[in-house]
Amino acid sequence: MAIYCIGRNYVKHAHELGNEVPTSPLIFLKTENSLRGFAQSPLAFAEEVFHFEAELVLSIGQDLILGEEVTFKHIQGISLGIDLTRRQVQNELKAKGLPWTLSKSFVGSAILGKTYDFVSYSEQKNLTFRLKINGQERQRGDTQHMIFPFLTLCNYLNSFSTLKKGDLIYTGTPEGVGEIRRGDSFEMQLENETFEHGVL
Repeated sequence: MAIYCIGRNYVKHAHELGNEVPTSPLIFLKTENSLRGFAQSPLAFAEEVFHFEAELVLSIGQDLILGEEVTFKHIQGISLGIDLTRRQVQNELKAKGLPWTLSKSFVGSAILGKTYDFVSYSEQKNLTFRLKINGQERQRGDTQHMIFPFLTLCNYLNSFSTLKKGDLIYTGTPEGVGEIRRGDSFEMQLENETFEHGVL
């Protein structure tokens, strides 16, 4: 299983970090042991302060062929997720021109909620989601503000790295990222679904 992550897919998020808006999808990867649910579980660098990045996560439902056109029928599920980032480490690595791996891919860094049937949402023009940290709303996202929408991302990925059943795609975070610490509580909601609760 591959975990693909998309950086800077919302204009305001790119701007809040002082980054340029990309002209093609910015891709990075997380290892499978980065995954964790909403329940408190093992977390590398647990003594550090992280940045939260709320995202919608797609799960691929079929094996594809390299270059095959990806359509909504190939997307099986959609979930709420959080990409945990060691921001200070990331900034130091970027300043040296080095890869971000140590800031993005570590045990517990890819939080993943329950999976909803994507068919239920595929005909909606826009999807909204939000994140609360310790009871306060910190991020609110709307897919209409994505630079690269779902199918654009999927087809871009499948043009060079064949998508397989079970692969996950973290589709990017809106503005409002900030600090989260071990023991902080978080809540996420997709559209009008019931809030999902978790603890870091």
